[in-house]
Amino acid sequence: MSTLESTTTGSRPVIIAAWAAAVMVAGQFAMVAIVPVAIVVIGTLVTERLRPLRWWASALGAAYALPLALWAIGPERAPSLSKDMHPALAVLVVATAAATAIAYHVLRRRDRV
Repeated sequence: MSTLESTTTGSRPVIIAAWAAAVMVAGQFAMVAIVPVAIVVIGTLVTERLRPLRWWASALGAAYALPLALWAIGPERAPSLSKDMHPALAVLVVATAAATAIAYHVLRRRDRV
């Protein structure tokens, strides 16, 4: 295994998932975005190299869990999470997912990840 492969083995799926979560929520596929959000949260907790991203991933998980819980608990549920999600919460999830991915790229450039 080359050096490049060994340094990106655990981080590539996590970063792709972070960008995918932002795109999915922005594209009105918020319920499906639970998969990439889970990949980001679990991947940062399991991979030791991604330790600096744990706060960002936790923020993404919390930002996604809030509208999901409001949708699940709400008395008048819309047929989809995207239709029920307030635009400000959607922006919060998209911004947090993008910030997680950007934080990875910044830390990688500094050789901390």
